[in-house]
Amino acid sequence: MTTPQNALDVRERRSIIALAGIFGLRLLGLFLVLPVFSVYAHGLHGATRHPVLIGVALGAYGLTQAIFQIPFGKLSDKWGRKPVIAAGLLIFAIGSVIAAQATSIEWLLVGRIIQGAGAVAAAIIALTADLVREERWTKAMATIGITIGISFSVSLVLSAPLAQWVGVQGIFWLTAGLSILAIGVLYKVIPAVPARFHRDAEMNPAALKDVLRNPNLLRLDFGIFSLHTGLTALFVVLPLVLIDPQHPLLSEADQWMLYLPVMLLSFVAMVPFIIVGEAKHRLREVFVLAIAVLLAAVIWMALSNHSIWSIATALFLFFVGFNVLEASLPSLVAKFCHPGAKGTATGVYTTAEFLGAFSGGLLGGLLYLPDQHNYSDVFWAIAAIYLIWLIVALTMQQPRYVATRIFPLPPDSQDNTQLTRQLLQLPGVVEVAVFPDEGAVYCKVESKIYDDERVRSVIRYASQT
Repeated sequence: MTTPQNALDVRERRSIIALAGIFGLRLLGLFLVLPVFSVYAHGLHGATRHPVLIGVALGAYGLTQAIFQIPFGKLSDKWGRKPVIAAGLLIFAIGSVIAAQATSIEWLLVGRIIQGAGAVAAAIIALTADLVREERWTKAMATIGITIGISFSVSLVLSAPLAQWVGVQGIFWLTAGLSILAIGVLYKVIPAVPARFHRDAEMNPAALKDVLRNPNLLRLDFGIFSLHTGLTALFVVLPLVLIDPQHPLLSEADQWMLYLPVMLLSFVAMVPFIIVGEAKHRLREVFVLAIAVLLAAVIWMALSNHSIWSIATALFLFFVGFNVLEASLPSLVAKFCHPGAKGTATGVYTTAEFLGAFSGGLLGGLLYLPDQHNYSDVFWAIAAIYLIWLIVALTMQQPRYVATRIFPLPPDSQDNTQLTRQLLQLPGVVEVAVFPDEGAVYCKVESKIYDDERVRSVIRYASQT
């Protein structure tokens, strides 16, 4: 017999999987072109006259993502989550169609700009918060994070075979189709629920000033900006290095044979880093080491990019560092931000990430000269950025190993100041923020020490006195 509780669990699981799938389908469309974009774009009309536009087109989606992601999230509060997400996915599909039909680098740039304008990430996160209970929120976000990682890895492996099979234009058409499919999933699988404001998932203008003044968060924002600047600049030139006619290393059709083992081995290699960082409370040391590994990998590419084994080894090291940092940075944002400010801190962080993607494309486009094959200049520029990041990261404080837990606040709760004092007296409760307008209590807790039921009991008792 199906109980109401079981039905709720099923609905939440199905919603989380569906929303993670929408996230993944959209990012798959963006990432699929990454390893083949530069080679394809060089053959378009106008590319030889304006080579800088190749890099700009690769990263252009990041600029419009950064501009529109927060407005899309706020619009979803007013117009509803599903209409805004569907509109964003449709815009993304239109940009993909324009990119698929582009015969010039200028029109490819237009398509990429429009793709990025369909910035639905914030609205999807907000819809996830609408659909799941507070105790499921961490699991929901972990599922979405895993989906993003899988989409990125799968796209690197499948990109070259797909380009050989259907062409890069075909990948853009596939991207448009995946976006339309995601709209179908949105309306057929995910239930309709009223939109609610969630400080852990959405931008709160009142918290923006504190977030922008927090040196720890600003350091992490610079980190994600640097990481994605380097990643995008790397892919402006790496595909060209592999097929360089003077030193051919790997045909475009065979490049999956490089990316597949590199991605698999790098995922295996990152696990000990994550375990040591989180379980052994050495996150700062692991974080700094991962940046140093990135720096070493890019220097290796700059010094030795005429050997497939050197490129493979350097790329393996790069993705070990990249994967560790991609997993660690959001965790650090959550640890350093104040209770109830995570949505705002994450919004600023994500904006910095997208700006990094745009800056990396611009950097690679400006530095790389097709007639000179000066790949190393781009690698050295990335190395300089990572060196600055490493210096900045050395000043990072050791984070407190706390997690955010959200508890419902009874509507008849009166003395919230007294409630805050009582909660802070409980073992393992580090910070507390009470928000009557949201009907929620945000607590930063030491997961191994605090007692969930005792926290709930204190909140219940406060509403009765």
